Order: sequence, then structure tokens, then C-alpha cells
Amino acid sequence: MNATAPSDWDLQHWLVYQERLHPRPIELGLERVAAVGRRLAVLPARTRTLTVAGTNGKGSSAMLAAEIYRAAGYRVGCYTSPHLLRYNERIVIDDSPVADAELCAAFAAVEHAREAVSLTYFEFGTLAALWLFARHSVEVQVLEVGLGGRLDAVNIVDADGALLTNVGLDHRDWLGPDRDTIGTEKAGIFRAGRPAVVADTTPPDSVLIEAERLGASLQLAGRDFGYTKQHRGWRWQSHEISFDALPPPGLPGEFQFANAAGVLAVIVALQPLLPVDEAAIRVALPRLRLPGRLQRVGRRLYDVAHNAEAARALAAYLASTCRGQRAPVVLGMLSDKPVEAVASALAPQAACFYCVGLPPPRGLSAAALALRCAGADVPLQEFEHLDQALAAAERAAGRAGPVVICGSFLTVAAALAVA
Repeated sequence: MNATAPSDWDLQHWLVYQERLHPRPIELGLERVAAVGRRLAVLPARTRTLTVAGTNGKGSSAMLAAEIYRAAGYRVGCYTSPHLLRYNERIVIDDSPVADAELCAAFAAVEHAREAVSLTYFEFGTLAALWLFARHSVEVQVLEVGLGGRLDAVNIVDADGALLTNVGLDHRDWLGPDRDTIGTEKAGIFRAGRPAVVADTTPPDSVLIEAERLGASLQLAGRDFGYTKQHRGWRWQSHEISFDALPPPGLPGEFQFANAAGVLAVIVALQPLLPVDEAAIRVALPRLRLPGRLQRVGRRLYDVAHNAEAARALAAYLASTCRGQRAPVVLGMLSDKPVEAVASALAPQAACFYCVGLPPPRGLSAAALALRCAGADVPLQEFEHLDQALAAAERAAGRAGPVVICGSFLTVAAALAVA
């Protein structure tokens, strides 16, 4: 244990310590985190691993894959990020978030193993998740990439299979200016001779090029597998197998069918290593839950959409459910997100943007957010306090109308906390 980290720290002390440990909040690269992983004895992995990357949908896809494997009788660990309300949400073992005491034990183990190596907040948490999964002898670990893929801490594990949900324009400061460059980074999770499923029906050419360069066993949506809606449920099919009259995914939104189709493709591809029967798939699909993803609580609709692709999906859902009625939108965003594109995507369904400030240094003030939303040609109101924005939006919505809260995990988490 390093002298700066007392052994009796509680979870909050550990998290604050990790936030300050590394000079930069993000530093992509595998050398440092892999070195600590080897000392921690979590590398090479001793369990079957599925890695999930993508601009959107990777959290729900990871959760669905974990749910299917649990329904099939496996002991499963699932690692996702960011969390919404509690850090414990990031590390789930057999459908239960790990307890504070276990997280603290894992952090202490990572702290001891890192010696003089500096780790980012995400790297520290990733190693803790791998340590806990090994300690609990999980049979399958599902790991969601945090940022990109090739240089993300999760990629220290040589996964048995990889799922790429889609490629959009997000985190361009870190991943590159266009879909081709970003696609190369995300495809870095693929491995030679192992299944690499791409659920995006129009991936950039770079994804295909990188898969070929790496020698991965590529499976593409629309070419090797796909889905069709049916009167009762939906049908998934590949060249070799099909599942008819499947129950819909438990999360709403048309895009969840595309996410689920990708998950089923990688589950089928990994059958030789991890057999799963059709009954487990049918049980798992309606069980899918993930807070903050088109989550309805009373009249409020919470969604963590914070990029253009996610905002378009949210707008499509509103168009299909609000019957032409525009909804008040409580919006809070970070400065490095594509605010203008999000506002433009939501504009056809928004009666007004109730702009709320988020904490610095990354959070936009209400005034700065309103300025960046001005081009969307939607009425704007500014609020520095979320409770005031929510109250104003609910008054405007009337008795029956929905109120949408979106733009960031921080916005949704704060709104859920005062619900």
C-alpha cells in the first residue's frame, strides 16, 4: 500500500484519490495499465471475455450480453461506465453491483500493485473490475470500452470476441476528426481469428480494413446477420440460424433492436466457447434495464443522449410516441460535446430548451449553452438551478405532456436525484 492511501479509506476517499492521482483525466495507452495488470495477476485473463465498443449503445449491449449469459447459467461479471448515481453500478457480478467494501478492497489491491505507476481514474477502476471478476471466479466477463478502443484500458485483455455497436462523431479531440479515423480506433478491440461483430449497417471503410489487417473473423450487420420486425416480436437471422418471434428488448426505442441484433450475433459466434440455448435469449431480452436510457418516471423521460446520433434516436422516439406534440426539453451539456448538433437533432420535437448549467470546468453555464443552442430556432430559457428548470418545464407541459431531461449523464443523474 502506498503511504498516501490509508488502508481504512471509505469509497469516497478512494474515488477522490483516483481523480487526483494522474496529471491528466484521460491518457490513452496500454503500457502503464498493462504493467499494473500483470502485477495484479489479472493478465492474461483467466476467464472468457467479450469486449463492447461503439459511440452509442455499448452500455445497453453489454448489459444485454451479460443478461443472456446469466440466463444461460453462467457466473457473469459486467463492467460499464460511466455510472449514473453510484460508482458501484460500474461493476456488476451476477446482477448485483459490488458493495463498497469490495470496491475498497479492490482499490487497495490496485494501489499496492501499481507501485510508482500513475493511473487515470478509468484505468484504476478497470483494473479493480478485473481483480474483482477474478476474485469471484466469474465464467464470463463483459467489458465496455470507455473511450475509443485500441488504446482504451479495457483493451489490455485479449477478448474472445468483440462487438462494435456503431461509429459516430464523438470524442473527436481524442479519437480523430472523422468516422474513418474513429472507426480505426474502435476496431482496435478486434483480435486475430476471433469473432468481431459490427452492428453498424454502414460502418466506415476503416473498420473493415482494420478487421482484415488484424485477421479478425468479421461479421457485418446487413451482410452476415440482420433482423426484421414481426407482428408479435421480431426475427433474428444469420446465414446458418434464425430465431423467430423473439420478445422485444426491455428498453424502448427502435435502435434497441439493432443493438440486440449485434449482441445475438456475437453470442452465436461464441457458441463453441460459451454455449447458450435459445431459451436463455428469450428470457433475457425483456429483462434488459439500464437507468437513464429512455427511462420514464411519471411524466418525465430521462435520456443520457449527448451526441448527435443519440439525439436523433431520442427525437425519433419522441416523434413515435408524442403524436405530434412537442415536448419541453431540460438540457444540460458539457462544453466538449457537439451541442449544436444535439440541439438541431432535437429541435423538431422540442417546444423549448430549458438550458441548465453544469459544474465547471467541463460543464457549460446556462447562458453558454443557450448561446450554442440558438441556431436550432427553438425558444430558449436559462436556469442555473436544475430544480427551477424542471419546475418551469413541467408548468409548460401541462397536466399530461411529457418533460424530457437529456444532454449528459450529469444532467440525468441530478434530475433523478431530485425526482
